[in-house]
Amino acid sequence: MSALSDETLRKILVQIQQTAVQSQRSLNLARQQCATKERERRIVQLTIDEITSIRGDVNLYKGVGKMFMMVPPKVMEQELKGQEKELTDDINNLNKKSKYLEKQFNDAQGQLRDIFHHSPKQ
Repeated sequence: MSALSDETLRKILVQIQQTAVQSQRSLNLARQQCATKERERRIVQLTIDEITSIRGDVNLYKGVGKMFMMVPPKVMEQELKGQEKELTDDINNLNKKSKYLEKQFNDAQGQLRDIFHHSPKQ
């Protein structure tokens, strides 16, 4: 490491720090998005449970802009199950992204630790 100039080492250090900060921010954002999707999925699951528990000829209405449109229970249930599947896929993708970002952040922190651990004491 002594073969590299101080300016080059400083640039490398700044780049690693920027990577760590950006990874941490992205990781926090991904976790927030995952929590939001989990909440939405739970609401959809509860709605599906309510619809399936209703027996008989019941009118269900779906919000369309500023109006409501009557929808058959089976159609409503299918739409909600599709929405639930989409949310589950989004959550899985966000979890994968979170794991990648966490690894990237930990790697950057490890590199910083190595640099400071092996730097000459002044």
